[in-house]
Amino acid sequence: MSSELTTLMKHETWDLVPIPLNCNPVGYKWVFRVKKKPDGSVDRFKAHLVVKGYNQRPKLDYKETFSPIVKPATIRTVLSIAIVNGWDLRQMDVNNAFLHGALSETVYMMQPPGFKDPSKPNHVCRLKKAIYGLKQALRAWYTTLKKCTA
Repeated sequence: MSSELTTLMKHETWDLVPIPLNCNPVGYKWVFRVKKKPDGSVDRFKAHLVVKGYNQRPKLDYKETFSPIVKPATIRTVLSIAIVNGWDLRQMDVNNAFLHGALSETVYMMQPPGFKDPSKPNHVCRLKKAIYGLKQALRAWYTTLKKCTA
């Protein structure tokens, strides 16, 4: 959990601000996974801070959520064409991909207990970047990626 929060802080995912009037801070939950090696033994334990996006309100916490998605049939077709033509293929993985997507809406999240800033215990997190669970997280990531490739 500490390493997840360190990553979030490093990416400047949020600012701590006093709770605004008529604010609907969304909650969060911790999601834990065990990453295993190919032989089935435990490699490491992972924790993700995930926003409870189902508490977000349309037109207030988010506007657009649509983002183009590639279908598996399209991927198979592109891979087939690449193989037939002898093209080189490369794979790219982006760690904490959603943390790179800048938000266009203002979304507030409660501070995680156990990790509250002792000097600002009654503040909330104003999200500057997308975080897992937000309704607009995929769109924010896609928009950021599109800007980088344009």
